[in-house]
Amino acid sequence: MAKIKVGLAGIGNCASGFVQGLSYYKNPKNQKDSIGLRQTFLAGYHPKDIEVVAAFDVDARKIGKDLSAAIFSEPNNTLKFAEVPELGVSVHKGQVLDGLGSYLKDVIKVGASPAASASQVLKETDAEMLVSLLPGGAAKATQWYAKEALHAGCAFINVTPVRIASDSTWDEQFRNAKLPVVGDDLIDQIGATTLHKMLIKLLDEQGVRISETYQLDVGGGTESLDTLERSRDTKRIAKTKTIRTTLPYETSIVAGTTDYVDFLRNRRDSYLWIKGMYFGKAPMEMELRLCTVDGPNAGSVLLDVIRAVKVALERGESGAIQSISAFAFKHPPEIVSFRRAAQLFKKFLFEK
Repeated sequence: MAKIKVGLAGIGNCASGFVQGLSYYKNPKNQKDSIGLRQTFLAGYHPKDIEVVAAFDVDARKIGKDLSAAIFSEPNNTLKFAEVPELGVSVHKGQVLDGLGSYLKDVIKVGASPAASASQVLKETDAEMLVSLLPGGAAKATQWYAKEALHAGCAFINVTPVRIASDSTWDEQFRNAKLPVVGDDLIDQIGATTLHKMLIKLLDEQGVRISETYQLDVGGGTESLDTLERSRDTKRIAKTKTIRTTLPYETSIVAGTTDYVDFLRNRRDSYLWIKGMYFGKAPMEMELRLCTVDGPNAGSVLLDVIRAVKVALERGESGAIQSISAFAFKHPPEIVSFRRAAQLFKKFLFEK
């Protein structure tokens, strides 16, 4: 298969997990070596078919370094699970804009060199798509990279909660450029929101009437710190909306409120609580704690998204791709149930 050439904007913990994953799953000899992948092959493409050809960041400790070294540079602090050989991809200085909130200004050391032209770098490296892995509160910076993708003739994958794929204006721009765009706010492989939705659905199918439920997240790492300052409300609205689609009736839901604890490093602790009634209106309550590492949690889902976007490019599809977005993101253009999203994605993959 031809290589899928990808650019990355934001070389933080998620980028580290993703790039490590490309090395870790490059040559699996059997199914045991593929543990952690949702799909080893997708539309004929294997993770080894993905190649990162361009990278952008604003931290001086990453700029100019080979991507294989930059992913382990401070302030990155996620799990190291793979040795990554030199990739021959140098990290370019990105645009800062609103990429740094006040909470991150003492954590990130902005490089003094001028920002590179992302569109030019993407063209020179023959990148087919650009993945935005910026902090969740970086709305202007995310929009800038979306424009650079358009100028370079690249598809755009928006991992952040900033509205791009779910915004009709951006949908129109990518449609006119005959390029696909997917997003917004990537779902984790083992995410509290997905778990919350599945638990609620299971209880509802068992005849339980849910009256109140919440989901609270506590994490370390730069993304949790940025979320606390700038995108907590946005993520709370998006998560609450997607969980609400699971139930056929209205109930009290709060989801996604985040706090920051520095010594957790890149760990995330999520707390779920569900209250309801079952047979004879007998009361029930459920509490659950989920503990994960953020960096690797985006990897498997992102591998599927990139390969699916490659399929969309091959077919000449453009604008916001609802089937991919609904399957892999919390805030797609149209929020649908988990089951419906899976159906749409399967149909997309097997279309001729």
